[in-house]
Amino acid sequence: MIKILIADDHTIVREGLKQIVAETHDMIVADEASNGQEVLKKIREKKFDVIVLDISMPGRSGLDILKQIKGQIPEIPVLILSIHPENQYALRVLRAGASGYLTKESAANELIDAIRKVSMGKRYITPSLAEKLVSDLNLYLKNPLHETLSDREYQVMCLIASGKKIKEIADMLFLSAKTISTYHSHILEKMNMKNNSELIYYAIKHELID
Repeated sequence: MIKILIADDHTIVREGLKQIVAETHDMIVADEASNGQEVLKKIREKKFDVIVLDISMPGRSGLDILKQIKGQIPEIPVLILSIHPENQYALRVLRAGASGYLTKESAANELIDAIRKVSMGKRYITPSLAEKLVSDLNLYLKNPLHETLSDREYQVMCLIASGKKIKEIADMLFLSAKTISTYHSHILEKMNMKNNSELIYYAIKHELID
């Protein structure tokens, strides 16, 4: 029996995932968590075979939690679940140690196969992501500018490029507007850009936003 920990801050999402898992005979949702600290607490208390982790939870980002999980229990497979399209975060989370990446839109059809595959120590990569990995190989070998950003800076950059205001981003990430403004300044400096127009153009060119 594959024991799963589901981590998502939305009750309705957790319930939906539990219903999908309930239709199988070889896996069970052994516990739930609504934020990163709960995840870290529960993996110290119990043994799980797979963690299904939302990348956008309140407080510390899912990427931060992923890295801490892999630091504490490197062998446990973590399947990232996200509202963001693959081209925004999939490569980054795989490099951080995730065993797979699923969008919430595709979870109903792909969740069970993904859990089974990562529970066997394999990576779960969708055909579309595999195609992108091949087509973008040369680009990523050349270390594009956004690869110089920290995970939090990258997250803020994507939100700015998608049209979100500083205050909106601060509210979404449970941070102060001043902190987001600081990230904004660091992003422009690291990427050698003068304004958001250049940032948006870059994000579109590199397919980091829809």
